[in-house]
Amino acid sequence: MRILIAGASSALGHATASALLDAGHDVIAVGSSADRLGLVDATGRFECDLTDLAAVEQLAAEVGELDGLLHLVGGWRGGGGLAGQSDDDWAWLEARVVGTLRNTTRAFAEAIGRSDAGVIAIISSTGVEKPTAGNANYVALKAAAEAWLAAVGHALRATPARTVVHRVKALVSDAERAAQPDREFAGFTDVTELAATLAAEFAAPAPGSANGG
Repeated sequence: MRILIAGASSALGHATASALLDAGHDVIAVGSSADRLGLVDATGRFECDLTDLAAVEQLAAEVGELDGLLHLVGGWRGGGGLAGQSDDDWAWLEARVVGTLRNTTRAFAEAIGRSDAGVIAIISSTGVEKPTAGNANYVALKAAAEAWLAAVGHALRATPARTVVHRVKALVSDAERAAQPDREFAGFTDVTELAATLAAEFAAPAPGSANGG
């Protein structure tokens, strides 16, 4: 299968690309930095500003047919209670958390809908379940991303494609553990563990699985 990873140069992107390649898939790594993308194991690599719809549409024309989109574009800003939820932080998060998802799904959903086992997956936050003042910008936009993906699922309801949300508290890599050996990282999800979960989405779907209407 041909699977595109948006935000592939993150620690999760690296781990997921490796897991998918090990499973025999073609991996298209996409990110904003050619230098960082060069370190990702992938079948193909594309530098693209995913906040720019025209650039993403051009990317879609170059990529062609696709079976999966893993939206791993992230970033976090917060803290300081409601007073600390600045407009600058909101704009920065909105462009990455929601804007890149809107652009990539609009550009690639049609191709993925033609796949016999298409999947569009995003990473959300457990904070959506219990928002806090210091996380208000972030979790509000994560909730918006989930709502957008549900709408994408509605658009794909007549196709075999599925939409999937994985919620985590936070992510941790071996490099982060090595850099902070005294930290416990309680409740964090290891990127290799989540990568294996994402790769498993491209096995045969469970009987009766479908998008909601």
